[in-house]
Amino acid sequence: MTSTDQTLADLGWTTHFADQLSGDERRFCRPVRVMSVHRGKIAVSGAGSDDVISPYIAGALPSDDHPTVGDWLLVDDRTQLATRVLGRINLFKRRSPADPRKDQMIAANVDTVFIVASCNQDFSVARLERYLVMAREIGVHPVVVLTKADLTETPEVFADAARAIEPGLLVETVNGRDPASVAGLAAWCGIGKTVAFLGSSGVGKSTLVNALRRSDSIATQPVRTNDGTGRHTTTVREMHRLDQGGWLLDLPGMRELQLSEAAAGLAEVFDDIALLAQTCRFADCSHGVEPGCAIQAAIAAGDLDRERFDRWRKLTVEENGAAPRYPKRRSR
Repeated sequence: MTSTDQTLADLGWTTHFADQLSGDERRFCRPVRVMSVHRGKIAVSGAGSDDVISPYIAGALPSDDHPTVGDWLLVDDRTQLATRVLGRINLFKRRSPADPRKDQMIAANVDTVFIVASCNQDFSVARLERYLVMAREIGVHPVVVLTKADLTETPEVFADAARAIEPGLLVETVNGRDPASVAGLAAWCGIGKTVAFLGSSGVGKSTLVNALRRSDSIATQPVRTNDGTGRHTTTVREMHRLDQGGWLLDLPGMRELQLSEAAAGLAEVFDDIALLAQTCRFADCSHGVEPGCAIQAAIAAGDLDRERFDRWRKLTVEENGAAPRYPKRRSR
């Protein structure tokens, strides 16, 4: 629950949102931030109060602009209906598992994303790359957080593997059950700041949230001992208040993250491969058997890891496949 003396700035309100308001909206509407979304109703917080509204039932919002966690809404004081979603700073989304032609909104207006992975057999460079591509695509600052460092004798091996993905990538190794160990993460969680947690199930996101909140209110579950894989704990996208004044978004674990329109993110995370591709003899080189392929030459010379190239090619094919969202069937 929020405090009665809570301000909009405490919730993350900035000039980016204030500048969007018209004169009438300033007089007759109040801005609120979406704290959680579940079953057609959303919990919101504004200056000094919490509330629950039902924008879907009220029909005040167009069908293609439903709010997601972290959004800012305008609520008409006269009708108590949500009138519109304010323009976002950024939006996390993925291709819908139910319908690949559609996008699923995940969270909006995030300042930093903690990409969480565990120091065990479930650690995956390929999965980290997917999350990094998503973060770079929408311009959110990423920090890789490696959990369960207390369960391995060589946490530095996992940290080195993560840092090798991208030059200058910030990597923090923590024991999520030790508040002193996670204290360094508070630097990104100041007043009005929003941090999203991304990672597959069982990596310890909920444990980290509990440690940063100094609370055990969020349920956690043990991983399976045979493969280190976790069970889903978080089922609702929800914002949690921190002692430092920031907000945490503990998102449901997403093991299969299908990218959607992420060309810029791919170019940034895999900039070494993107630069090599520009020096190929042919502009439409598929980087297979064509003569003069700079990428294949780099692999042969040992300057480029083939597995990294294969992951890049897989993500590129996936991203290209997302471009025509509603392809027409061609007769055989």
